[in-house]
Amino acid sequence: MTLNTDKNWWRGATLYQIYPRSFVDSNGDGVGDLAGIRRELAYVAGLGVEAVWISPFFKSPMRDFGYDVSDYCDVDPMFGNLADFRALLAEAHGLGLRVLIDLVVSHTSEEHAWFKQSRQDRSNPKADWYVWANAKPDGQAPNNWLSLFGGSAWAWDAGRQQYYLHNFLACQPDLNFHHPEVQDAVLAQARFWLDLGVDGFRLDVVNFYFHDRLLRDNPLLPPGQLTNTVEACNPYGLQDHLYDKTQPENLLFLQRFRALLDAYPGAAAVGELGVDSEVARHSREYTEAGRRLHMVYSFDLLGCKGEAGSMSKALRRALEAMEAGIGDGWVSWALSNHDFERVVSRWGYAAHGRQAAPLLLALLCSLRGSPCIYQGDELGLSQAEVPFERLQDPYGKAFWPEFKGRDGCRTPMPWLSQAPQAGFSSAPETWLPLDPAHRSMAVDLQSARSDSALRRISHFLHWRKQQPALRLGDIRLFDCPEPLLLLLRSHGSQSLLCAFNLGTQTHSLDLSPVFAELGEFRPVSGHGFDYELQGARLLLPPLSVAYLSPQGQ
Repeated sequence: MTLNTDKNWWRGATLYQIYPRSFVDSNGDGVGDLAGIRRELAYVAGLGVEAVWISPFFKSPMRDFGYDVSDYCDVDPMFGNLADFRALLAEAHGLGLRVLIDLVVSHTSEEHAWFKQSRQDRSNPKADWYVWANAKPDGQAPNNWLSLFGGSAWAWDAGRQQYYLHNFLACQPDLNFHHPEVQDAVLAQARFWLDLGVDGFRLDVVNFYFHDRLLRDNPLLPPGQLTNTVEACNPYGLQDHLYDKTQPENLLFLQRFRALLDAYPGAAAVGELGVDSEVARHSREYTEAGRRLHMVYSFDLLGCKGEAGSMSKALRRALEAMEAGIGDGWVSWALSNHDFERVVSRWGYAAHGRQAAPLLLALLCSLRGSPCIYQGDELGLSQAEVPFERLQDPYGKAFWPEFKGRDGCRTPMPWLSQAPQAGFSSAPETWLPLDPAHRSMAVDLQSARSDSALRRISHFLHWRKQQPALRLGDIRLFDCPEPLLLLLRSHGSQSLLCAFNLGTQTHSLDLSPVFAELGEFRPVSGHGFDYELQGARLLLPPLSVAYLSPQGQ
């Protein structure tokens, strides 16, 4: 099946992130795979989403679980082969799902053929394909840049007698995008997958492609200021990363990347933008209409953490800051992913997962942008506890126990409550342990209950498809007390007033000021949430949302 080639399909579409290692294991080795994803694509399509983003499945030594690529044009045997991917792609398209794949090109694995050649000497054809620099006179690293995973961002290579840059693990050397041949090679890898039929890419750490040619030291941040993308125990957050990422040359390369995408009707890209300040401005630059990315994947809501019912003010600040600066740009919002604690736990709702999950997904899907749902959030899964002896994540191992790493959001998806490994795998032991608490939230149990988080979320997502205001509309936020959030979405002839109760108690909201300005509103049905509107007084049950439309609409 060939999907329509509407070049704007991505605008307002709902994406679903699949982490292959933990979705479905089809061959009983304890690790998820492409055939397993294909087996459950009907489930994904049934949720009401329009596209899937599949995290890396390329050939890799798996030191960072696929984000260390050794061959961009092949599938790692752990996940299957190219034939498996072609079958997955055909199945997805047959179900009306678009497929975005995770392209990791700021760095490669040290086992990539490019790096093996580059490190041989200083004169081979790929000698400058990576970021190499001489030591300081005293032998120290060229500057003060730090790795996000701890320690210096420079590793010494005894053969070349030089340091190479790695913004992440030492086994993930950074490509030198200042070299034109590197850019051409990266575009060629993307073209390979576009020719295969993918609908676009999620670009990992898209603002890390270029570095400062002069290798200037990063300044320190003011005392008490810390980027929201790292843990407080990580010294990476002490620097203002002016020179090791988000360089102006990045925008020029993205114009080349966009030109490639535009040659494939309907292809789109969303870039993971890990900036530490001026988020809205950078988001606008990176999504400049028709020239660069279609969307940026924002960390703003992923970095928010607090107690149940305490998040509405922080949310409003983040949303207003983005709207004030992004202009015509477009955001893909997420509340969870494979790198952050699951939102149900991070926002203090672990004891209320079944009730909180529909509200949180409705909130995500009511913002201006394209929502991205992480696998398992539709079930209300909480963050899993993974003991140190079962830990896989090198990030967590480096900062344990102050930071336990990312494994707790990567544990296996529970499909069948009574089956071994909850239906994820037939293996006696899986790559990460199944959280026993997740069995009671398995897909089979929730599919059988009309009031489950899964059924309510799927119902809402199908309803949202018919609401142009939620998919494409402008957004305006109104004053209201914690734990409430009030916003208006408008597009064409449709407007929807959206009121969220993020608290675990019933709250009322006086809408008289809004009605006085905009006219009276009436309840909208079909979304699956209960509330009462008595005149201008809105009564919101715990963890609920109201959708209202103007009288006469």
